[in-house]
Amino acid sequence: MKSLGTLGIIGFAAAVTAALPVGAQEQQLTIASAGGAWQQAQRNAWYTPFAQKMGIKFNEEETSAGMARVQAMVQAGNVTDDVVTVDTAQVLSACDSGILVRLDWSKIAPRDGFLPGAARDCGMGLDVYGDVLAYNTDVVKSDPPTSVLALFDTKRWPGKRGMQKIAPNNLEWALEADGVPTDQVYKVLATPQGVNRAFAKLDTIKNDIVWWQAGAQPPQLLASHEVVMTTAWNGRIQNPIDHEHAPFKIVWGNEIIEYDMIAIPKGSPHLDLAYNYLAFVAQPENNGRLGEFIPYGPVVKDSVKFVPKGTLAKLPTAPDHMEGALPIDMEFWADYGQDLNKRFNDWLAK
Repeated sequence: MKSLGTLGIIGFAAAVTAALPVGAQEQQLTIASAGGAWQQAQRNAWYTPFAQKMGIKFNEEETSAGMARVQAMVQAGNVTDDVVTVDTAQVLSACDSGILVRLDWSKIAPRDGFLPGAARDCGMGLDVYGDVLAYNTDVVKSDPPTSVLALFDTKRWPGKRGMQKIAPNNLEWALEADGVPTDQVYKVLATPQGVNRAFAKLDTIKNDIVWWQAGAQPPQLLASHEVVMTTAWNGRIQNPIDHEHAPFKIVWGNEIIEYDMIAIPKGSPHLDLAYNYLAFVAQPENNGRLGEFIPYGPVVKDSVKFVPKGTLAKLPTAPDHMEGALPIDMEFWADYGQDLNKRFNDWLAK
């Protein structure tokens, strides 16, 4: 499809928004997201402006249950969430299992207006974020790390390190730390030998890991000095740096790039309103607005011009930060995730 350009996309989305049924002011939209600084940023950038524009009530749910929550609601025939924010891997898996609406992109925006991989059959990208390393400068006062791979060097940086309690990212970083070139990571991880190699590398730091599961935990771990360093989503660290003057430092070397996504559960009580919300977020000026509140990059191509200039240098997609970055391969995780997640959980239990 030929790109419509900025004005075309804006007009396209505005036309969709205008099609909201009569009586929308009596409706409500329920969204489930992960809470913390990320949800606060969405609230400022999108929830509140959309609710005011449409004259509706916006209900928020905070949960880390992801697709497990959606699956339970769909199977019970009692869906209360209209839209949910999740990661791309969950969208791909849930799309195949039939618990998400296959999106009608004619009601949202042209798919080719999004960055590659951000416009999926069952999910729409919201932002680009980086899985990075962070440390407290009050704890690490000299010889600061320059790469996420510092996690695996306990001699140079002794102490506990925080890591998210999931297989994705950790296995990729383990292979990179073991000498696998970035562009070969998924080729190696697709082999039994590569999987064994990744877990063998994780074994070397297993006793030094403090596991985290919610995005708000890494800054808490750093502030309490419970860990000497931790993986994190870049926005969850930048937020306390900007607003609380926290003595944290982000390390961009070997970051992993991911998309946050939004999806509509099958059986959404307010399907038309859910589509209108997606169309609203997909408008370039709205998609770029998120950067005012949290340093995540936009996924709509024409949105970059709307990102505040002071924010550009904080984005995971800044040229300096992208050097050596690894875009996560969600198709790989869709194909191999079930087996690798089981292996990871078994490894945790040992």
